[in-house]
Amino acid sequence: MRRHRLIVPSTAAAAFLLLAVPASAADATPGAPGAGDSYYPEDGNGGYDVSHYDLRLKYQPKTDRLEGTATLLATTTQALSRFNLDFTLDVSEVLVNGRKAAHKPSGAHELEITPAAPLEKGKPISVVVRYSGTPSTVKIDGYTAWKRTPDGAVLAQEPQSAAWWFPSNDHPTDKATYDVSVSVPDDVQAISNGVLASQSSKLGWTRYNWRSTKPQASYLTTLAVGKFDITTGTTESGLPVVNAYSKDLGENLPSAKASIERTAEITDWASTLFGPYPFNAVGGYVPNVKSSYALETQTRPFYSPASFTSGANQSIVVHELAHQWFGDSVSVKDWRDIWVNEGFATYAQWLWSEKEGEGTAQELAEYVYNSVPADNDFWKVKPGDPGADRQFDRAVYNRGAVTLQALRNTVGDKAFFALLKQWPTENRYGNASVQDFVKFAEKASGKKLAPLFDTWLFQPSKPAALPAPAGTAPAKAKKSLKAGVTPPKSWKKIQEAERAHRH
Repeated sequence: MRRHRLIVPSTAAAAFLLLAVPASAADATPGAPGAGDSYYPEDGNGGYDVSHYDLRLKYQPKTDRLEGTATLLATTTQALSRFNLDFTLDVSEVLVNGRKAAHKPSGAHELEITPAAPLEKGKPISVVVRYSGTPSTVKIDGYTAWKRTPDGAVLAQEPQSAAWWFPSNDHPTDKATYDVSVSVPDDVQAISNGVLASQSSKLGWTRYNWRSTKPQASYLTTLAVGKFDITTGTTESGLPVVNAYSKDLGENLPSAKASIERTAEITDWASTLFGPYPFNAVGGYVPNVKSSYALETQTRPFYSPASFTSGANQSIVVHELAHQWFGDSVSVKDWRDIWVNEGFATYAQWLWSEKEGEGTAQELAEYVYNSVPADNDFWKVKPGDPGADRQFDRAVYNRGAVTLQALRNTVGDKAFFALLKQWPTENRYGNASVQDFVKFAEKASGKKLAPLFDTWLFQPSKPAALPAPAGTAPAKAKKSLKAGVTPPKSWKKIQEAERAHRH
């Protein structure tokens, strides 16, 4: 019988073998399948930060067939044995650092990836995902964000949208730059964020290459394919403006154009209040989609045709463009912080109302305060943490804007308008919470403001009085609606815009 000799490596050799595997990789563990958001714990992922997405897509409107190759550039934040992307379409291949990686679907919208070897912490990685599918047939919890139109499709939704068309770390805390290259039949066009870097045609297909060079949240990345009339121009500061209107908007087209063609003017006005515009382009688009909402998709807000059924409405354009500062450049840390988006964008509409002579912000705040009885559910919603089911409740918008008027009255116009510039400037391209703003406002104004914000953002009841501008008495609640309140002239259009912003 042959005996096999057992060879035991020397101490030095054993040490060499251990050194061959980096300590961080040897300790690798799976990345979390969620970013830990309090409202949407399964959204986003842990273990890495994405810096850039390169999306190369081909879409056929007739069949709703989407084919794509996504390249993600990221940095690991822990040693990873595996990690997740948020994605729902069929995946044929995944490469991590150029090597094939195992992959499988997991949960409601997860793509679980196991690289060929563990990944060290703090290292740059590349992830290539090849995929295809019919996005409109894929549902998460019975829902699809991919909307078909008579001549194509559109993708614009909040708080989730990316999983239907590209793999991502789908949470606002992981922003990245984007190259979105889309090939479509010659008779349609592809609209996305940023600047159209190039366009080329071959064999009946046209490829549109859109580029976003500033940090962008995944839900703010948009795609629309269809037949559009496109207008271009520049703001006074030279920003390129690209607006697109579906060719079959019918009688809604004139009112849509009368609103959105004022984008450059509104952007220039907003820049005087909120500081320099934070991105490389601006505009808007209106596809022929059966929906009734609008969304602040970065540099190119999405508007439903229904937003203009009762005529032009510049107020909705003001709202979506204000979001470029409040919500897009400075984004939520957690979806419970939605007030740092919606309260400010609504208040921008009130400031536009002042500019247009259709009612001051104080008059609008008093109208909200006096027209809603204390026992109305409106006052039970806490704008500072409304809950996932009330995230887009009217109280988040209207009570949220009253909060800012209360702040303005408390600190005075000079300090307040300085805050409106300082906040988006000092937090540009970052993320912030409601508590972050409270601390920022206290430091900038030199006043103790936490009780004010607690009263207006976190108490489920109607405050006893609305703080008044210096030199006037506080606005107390009317005993009944019969006591009389007349809505400012701008109120109707502001509310039409608010309804269009509910998702």
